[in-house]
Amino acid sequence: MPEPAVSPAANYRILVVDDEEIVLVALRDTLRREGYQVVTATNAMDGLAILQREKFAAILTDQMMPMLTGLEFLAQVKQIQPDATRILITAVLNLTTVIDAINKGEIYRFIVKPWLREELLATLRNAVQRYDLICRNAALQATTLAMNEQLRQLNQSLAQQMARVAEQNTQLATLNQALDANLQRSVELCLRTMQTFYPTLGNQARRVQQLCLAMADELRLPSNDRKVLEISAWLHDIGLVGIPRSLIKKWEQNPGTLNDNERIVVEQHPVLGEELAAFVHHLKPVGPIIRGHHERFDGQGYPDRLAADNIPWLARLLAVAVGYAASPLHSEEALEAVKHASGSLYDPDAVRAFLRVLPRTVLPHREREVMLTELRPGMVLAKGIYTASGMLLLPDGERLSELNIDKLRNHNRINPITQSLIVTA
Repeated sequence: MPEPAVSPAANYRILVVDDEEIVLVALRDTLRREGYQVVTATNAMDGLAILQREKFAAILTDQMMPMLTGLEFLAQVKQIQPDATRILITAVLNLTTVIDAINKGEIYRFIVKPWLREELLATLRNAVQRYDLICRNAALQATTLAMNEQLRQLNQSLAQQMARVAEQNTQLATLNQALDANLQRSVELCLRTMQTFYPTLGNQARRVQQLCLAMADELRLPSNDRKVLEISAWLHDIGLVGIPRSLIKKWEQNPGTLNDNERIVVEQHPVLGEELAAFVHHLKPVGPIIRGHHERFDGQGYPDRLAADNIPWLARLLAVAVGYAASPLHSEEALEAVKHASGSLYDPDAVRAFLRVLPRTVLPHREREVMLTELRPGMVLAKGIYTASGMLLLPDGERLSELNIDKLRNHNRINPITQSLIVTA
């Protein structure tokens, strides 16, 4: 299935509000060089007037401004253009206030002055990607609601016209199939977004989904619970699309090196995942499962520090599957780690279900992203490597040797390889 086209930056309109002319000009010029359409305002009231007339993908605003602070301005922006991504720029960081605003959905991210250009642009790319996802999901939701309305009308007609029962049942079946297909398209869109943003998330989702399906069969879960668990497995890390790629990699490889602010950002991804799932009507039951999959059985997890039975049962099953599938350890060591964490990280009943199904579950090989300098003989490519013009250099499944690693390095010196390099772990 082809990958979804990524909208160019020129398609996105950005509103920048700051009462300091030098900051306003710097932000405007930086973003325009990236291709964004930038509109500026020197105070919050002018910004609100512009928002009444024009639509934007993202709004960046300073915190300390006359008339309205940045947070007060963004609270009104949420009412005027709720889908626009709201970003706060501040030199004085009141972390409690900002995190509270993020949790309440008033703002999406904050940037601290003086900002790093790369961090600013990465945050904005994530912001417009979030806006794009919201718009796409809104269109899908509108289609679903329209189909639901058609379904309601058909059911009412069915009670009045018994003579046409057979014909109307056929129409009803067709509509239900369309709704299922629409739900599947929503899930596929989210999964593609994850995989485009951070390629190894797709592989991890497939591994987690296989384990969750096996546990659902083993426990004979009701069909609705089975479906919710399966979709939660596919989308459990959808909230990571709102986090810089470099921070995700640091969290995966060396979680102990995260500073407090980085840890706060990472630990918000289950909350963002729940919010993104809620945009699609039929994914609402999935949201609480995504939110709860990093809770610990002993109550020391995140984001809500729930414990034991207060954690949804399906989230407890998902947590075990994620813990094993995402582990950087070899399979035997990862299995021992899960056993050792029973009763602390994981629900013992969920661990028992996992242990029963693991021996008969065939999982895709774990994939990881590496840099060109990290390639070693014996590694196996999970995805083919192509030139910028689309010519295949090495196919997926290729076991690397010194010779073809040298070939890649020599080619990179002349024509840099820009794609992600994915190998099986």
